[in-house]
Amino acid sequence: MKGKKVLITSGGCLEKWDEVRGHTNLSTGRMGKLLAEEALKTGASVIYLHGYFAEKPEAAHNLSSHSFEGIIDLQDKMKQIITSEKVDIVIMAAAGSDWVVDKIVDREGNIIDKSGKLSSDMPPVIHFKKAPKVLAQIKQWDPGVLLVGFKLESGISQQELIMRAQIRMEGAQADFIVANASHALYTSETNHYIISKDSEVHVCTDKANTAKSLICKLAMIHSEKEKVYSHY
Repeated sequence: MKGKKVLITSGGCLEKWDEVRGHTNLSTGRMGKLLAEEALKTGASVIYLHGYFAEKPEAAHNLSSHSFEGIIDLQDKMKQIITSEKVDIVIMAAAGSDWVVDKIVDREGNIIDKSGKLSSDMPPVIHFKKAPKVLAQIKQWDPGVLLVGFKLESGISQQELIMRAQIRMEGAQADFIVANASHALYTSETNHYIISKDSEVHVCTDKANTAKSLICKLAMIHSEKEKVYSHY
């Protein structure tokens, strides 16, 4: 994929309550790191957007690494990159927040200023609101980008997991969705399912194999596109 630009998001979002506290998830960014390393091996240029606590690939001349905070920050940075640069592939491996802070109040309902540090003497009441779904916006920013999303679920069958992943893929107009169960947060040795638009399901037994297989599929698609263009 020499000459191709790949945007990879990785890790969890941090939704701050004040300057020292916030909520996040258990994403380590391991998958994003592996994907970036595999993409770099193919000669692609990689923009790596990572959460504060995400694992990071080793520095490389064709790697640009930037951090994000919460889901809104991630959304804004992705939009700026995708609409201002020629990005060929977007891999949304970051674990986005489901909720963001709406307001923080005391027990009497008075708004508490989030600047500084909330007092530890009086537990606050935190009101949340639904977070934006970034994956569904990406094709609106650039319809021509090759898009990969991820879908994690807990406590459901393999069949149900794949079905829900396909629904997400259709809603976001993604080209691939990688589906996995929640125990993938605790180990690399677990099944991941790479699902394509034509409903093909490729089963990978761990994160490293998933990263290699996915980057290989993306490289093959770009190779086929270049063959078609070379005939004109």
